Amino acid sequence: MQNIKLFIELTRLNRPIGYMLLFWPCLWGLSIAYDFSSGLEIFYFYSFLFLMGSILMRSAGCIVNDIVDKNFDKKVERTKNRPIASGKISINLAIIYSISLCGLAFLVLINFNKFTILMAILSMPLAFTYPLMKRFTYWPQLFLGITFNYGLVLAWISINNSINLVPIIFYFGAIFWTLGYDTIYGYQDIKDDEIIGVKSTSIKFKNNPKIFISLCYLFFIVALITVGILMDFKIFYFITLIIIFLHLIIYQIKNLNVVDPSQCLKKFKSNNFLGLVVFINILIGKIF
Repeated sequence: MQNIKLFIELTRLNRPIGYMLLFWPCLWGLSIAYDFSSGLEIFYFYSFLFLMGSILMRSAGCIVNDIVDKNFDKKVERTKNRPIASGKISINLAIIYSISLCGLAFLVLINFNKFTILMAILSMPLAFTYPLMKRFTYWPQLFLGITFNYGLVLAWISINNSINLVPIIFYFGAIFWTLGYDTIYGYQDIKDDEIIGVKSTSIKFKNNPKIFISLCYLFFIVALITVGILMDFKIFYFITLIIIFLHLIIYQIKNLNVVDPSQCLKKFKSNNFLGLVVFINILIGKIF
């Protein structure tokens, strides 16, 4: 039981927000590509596959992140008790776990068409080099956005076996969404990060965080509007976009206090709700 508990802590399975933020873009891409008039069986099956893939790859990514950052994690109050940083799990065992999870994810991946499999494999370097970015650039959140939202493109390809402008615009908009919410998340550790010398957009824009995060979220909103136009969605889609706008700009940004870690975490976690709202909004656009 102790080993199971450590595995859950290592892979963050007890914190579903991580894999849900990876899963929502997959579901968005699947929803805009899928023809709901053809029945729901394939949609349900692919949604399940993308959920499993999100859980497995996020878990593997957490392990790689903790291996790479173990010396940093020891110096940060929030992360010093992580299994690898605290020495409760050896690096060799963690590598075995990570490889096993990637193997399971590959078994999920081979259920899709060849184009999806190829594009997913090509994204692997992004997934496993992201933890290194905080050492070299103030934009690790940008690399996270590129990685975390790639499933949107994969989901589109899994249905259409081709690519066009719609998923590309949606993908770039979602990157800015991640750039915004992960900047908020980064303010939890900003004091420790500055002391140990790692970089982030939270540090780069610490003097005007609301302006930067607002710009990120506005790019996301513009992308959603553009996708609605290109997909020829009806007026109901654009009306319900108001809910998304109010959540991002009013709830997440207006009252944001970046020196309060608990509030930053709360704002960050609210993006799980936002992911659901965007999904429902897409359904409204496609059905009504």
